[in-house]
Amino acid sequence: MKRAIINGKIVDSGRLLEGYYLLFDKEIISISKGEVPQDCQLIDANGSYVSAGFIDMHIHGCGGADVMDSTLEALETISDTLLMTGTTTLIATTMTMSQDSIINACKNIIKNQDRVSGAKIAGIHLEGPFINPLKSGAQDSRHIQKPNIEWIEPYLPYIKIITIAPEIEGTEEFIRYIKSRYPHIVLSIGHSEATYSETLDSINWGISHATHLFNAMPPLHHREPNIIGALFDSDTTVDIIADLIHLHPSTLRLVQRTKRDRVVLVTDAMRAGCMSSGIYDLGGQSVKVEDSRATLDSGVLAGSILRLNGAIYNYYTHTEATIAESIYAVTTLPSRLLGLSSGELKRGYSADIVIFDEEINISKVYVDGTLKISN
Repeated sequence: MKRAIINGKIVDSGRLLEGYYLLFDKEIISISKGEVPQDCQLIDANGSYVSAGFIDMHIHGCGGADVMDSTLEALETISDTLLMTGTTTLIATTMTMSQDSIINACKNIIKNQDRVSGAKIAGIHLEGPFINPLKSGAQDSRHIQKPNIEWIEPYLPYIKIITIAPEIEGTEEFIRYIKSRYPHIVLSIGHSEATYSETLDSINWGISHATHLFNAMPPLHHREPNIIGALFDSDTTVDIIADLIHLHPSTLRLVQRTKRDRVVLVTDAMRAGCMSSGIYDLGGQSVKVEDSRATLDSGVLAGSILRLNGAIYNYYTHTEATIAESIYAVTTLPSRLLGLSSGELKRGYSADIVIFDEEINISKVYVDGTLKISN
């Protein structure tokens, strides 16, 4: 049956539309004004915001489960837990672990991505192992290796993002190969010590995005601007972890003013996401979660426990971005980068819909037109 969401403030593609209703079934039908068709069920948003479901393109786990667990149960837990955050699509993100562990995780995602019942799994984000050991962060440097097409090639049709350090030997050939053979893959600079010129060179090879800007990178310096300066001088997109721990609010404002509509909000959440404080693991390493901060024994930040709706709230309350612009950063922009048929309220797109208030508290979540959460 067709349904119409009425009395809502519709947010779509960076715009805020009032006085309209959203008509949908399993797919989006239209955003319209005027009389609502009589042959549809009415859903009253009561003045709340209505948008496409959120997309998290960098998440390792939540709800006590991790992508690297390599089981259907883990993927189902992550998929189901994310609904409470308004996330309806995720890119399952791997860790720098043994080659066999990464292969097992990829095989598990490919086998089970269509079997989960909550947020959709739209592909794989390979974060490492082709990174710089000097900027490994919470990635286990023992398993870092030089770029290698051979063992990942069977999984490349399912991979959406590869995070890579372009200064590592053999990376230019790797990037050019991926760019020419698998243009659907977003090549992202991250966990890198690349210089300003090396970063610009890598953009010419095919890098088009940056993974958790500022984190696992050299700091911005006025005489050696490094990766960050090159990204600010280019039209690449970037993603950030807006938990106010990985980045200071002033840095959020700098990114928003500089990159504007080229910013994607991600969580980089690990298995402790949506869980209480305690001891967890990430990529085989012990992680302490306390006061909303996840750290290794060394004190290094180990991903986050950020929720994507919290990232949106932090972003629009600490920068000049509006709610509509902040929602764009978790819907329209990642959708277009990844080539998804969701993330926008366009005719024929999946009816993945979220209703939420001014503080981004989630009241309703639909996936393919089916109501999954109603608070």
